[in-house]
Amino acid sequence: MISIHGFIDTEVKSSNVVLFMKGTPDFPQCGFSGQVVQILDYLGVDYKGINIFSYDGLRQGIKDYSNWPTIPQLYVKGEFIGGCDIVREMFQQGELQTIFKKNDISIKVV
Repeated sequence: MISIHGFIDTEVKSSNVVLFMKGTPDFPQCGFSGQVVQILDYLGVDYKGINIFSYDGLRQGIKDYSNWPTIPQLYVKGEFIGGCDIVREMFQQGELQTIFKKNDISIKVV
């Protein structure tokens, strides 16, 4: 049986863009997760959404992994980007789009 930390580490490193969230991209279960999903969908980014309610210990595990107290959490190429407020600010300033481009992750030209 893999540890929660091991599971998170594998997920973060095996997909280019990973969003740990409450609910799923099709059915976010909190407004903050929903906002990040809207931004990623708007940009047309291919990402993996992981519902923190899917596995026992994942909700606390992701907070411990990133040393960040809130959900959602966005990772790009294994690097923690931030939560809802940070992602929204970066998106509004064009920084998020730059991160995706620098990492060869395609986005829609908007």
